[in-house]
Amino acid sequence: MANDGKKSRLKVPRRSGQSTGIRKGRFKTGMDSEFAVFNASIGFDRRLYAEDILGSVAHVRMLGRQGIIAAADADVIEKGLREVLTDIGRGKLEFSEELEDVHINVEEALKAKIGDVAGRLHTGRSRNDQVVLDLRLYLRNRSRLIQMDLLELMDALVNQADAYVDAIMPGYTHLQRAQPVRLSHHLLAYFEMFRRDWERFGDAEERMNRMPLGAAALAGTTFPIDRDSVAQELGFPHVANNSMDAVSDRDFAAEFLFNSCLIMMHLSRLSEELIIWSTSEFAFCSLPDAFCSGSSIMPQKKNPDACELIRGKTGRVYGDLVALLTTLKALPLAYNKDLQEDKEPVFDAADTVRASVGVMAGLIPGIEFNRGRMLDAASDPALAATDLADDLARQGVPFRNAHATIGKMIREAHEANAASLPSPEDMVEARNHTGGTARKQVMSQIRAARAFLKSRTQVPENRKGTGKRKY
Repeated sequence: MANDGKKSRLKVPRRSGQSTGIRKGRFKTGMDSEFAVFNASIGFDRRLYAEDILGSVAHVRMLGRQGIIAAADADVIEKGLREVLTDIGRGKLEFSEELEDVHINVEEALKAKIGDVAGRLHTGRSRNDQVVLDLRLYLRNRSRLIQMDLLELMDALVNQADAYVDAIMPGYTHLQRAQPVRLSHHLLAYFEMFRRDWERFGDAEERMNRMPLGAAALAGTTFPIDRDSVAQELGFPHVANNSMDAVSDRDFAAEFLFNSCLIMMHLSRLSEELIIWSTSEFAFCSLPDAFCSGSSIMPQKKNPDACELIRGKTGRVYGDLVALLTTLKALPLAYNKDLQEDKEPVFDAADTVRASVGVMAGLIPGIEFNRGRMLDAASDPALAATDLADDLARQGVPFRNAHATIGKMIREAHEANAASLPSPEDMVEARNHTGGTARKQVMSQIRAARAFLKSRTQVPENRKGTGKRKY
């Protein structure tokens, strides 16, 4: 099949030709044309090219230091790899579907530059340990970028909480008015969710940072490799302890997906509340025009499409996790071709999470909250019921009896003694304890949140990600 630089699904006749590439020697025939397309992963694993070359540079340097290949050959290979990296980055190199995957594409590009010496690069390793190294490097990078995105979102939430610290709204249980709270307190609840998400990615990096290169196909290699030096160069504090586990482990990918699912779940909950609050029935807030769309037939409509899309994409990321777990289920050790199916779910989730967090971070600062409307809703006399029951309890009435008494009063006369009820401000200020809704406590939360963000503004050099957000 001629490679004219276009992504083509043209089929060649089912005739077997001369074996090429890694099929030389063992196979008499070329690969069936339809199976070749079915088998190829270059359509999606091409995005690992930078990680693949980074790992190859570290590997070939080690081969040269250990005297496994000549130092001069190692230098030539490293220089060629860096040129290939530059060519790909500048769009000068077209990936070929005929070459199956990113690893073979890079090797062939290297061979075209430096000749047969390129073949020494693969000494002491297999595509099995090579691909899992690439994926670990890629997901470590994406995890750090997602953490940076989350900091941006958390900053937007804190700024809104600070701006609306005196706005009071009803808090809800069962989507029914329950007790007055500060809007800031409500927004900071989401800050706590996203902070846990940020922490989870940091925790997961400990398990992701296990360097698998050197496991080779499954049993290690007969060459005197130095795995520790490769790990150090690639920023891994540990090497994988067991070669069979090293090539078959995808726990780190599943954990990345689970952490991604939790982010999307939190985004979906926030999206749902913003959708509800922006309805005419609630009118607690107005979403920025830039993140809404209109109707093709109803001129008055302002649809919260950004929030609805985030809510919808949550199910997509859940599906990515289920897809990977299903792929891993019942796989015998060590490597199986099934593991080629690990990449598309994590790529999709990484893209979707970054896009969703980025959109929400852009939307939050433009929300305008309706203080008057929220205060009116929080002034519903029924919301004072718990405070009245507390008052009876302070007078010596067992709380359960007080609860029943006030409940009966609310049932019989919804507006009874309205004039003597505590105000929404009184009620939120009465909850002046750590984690409560009193102004002093909410301001303390805001200060703590800002301190958290400030301490993470300067990301250590070894924690920096690379690349811009791609939607």
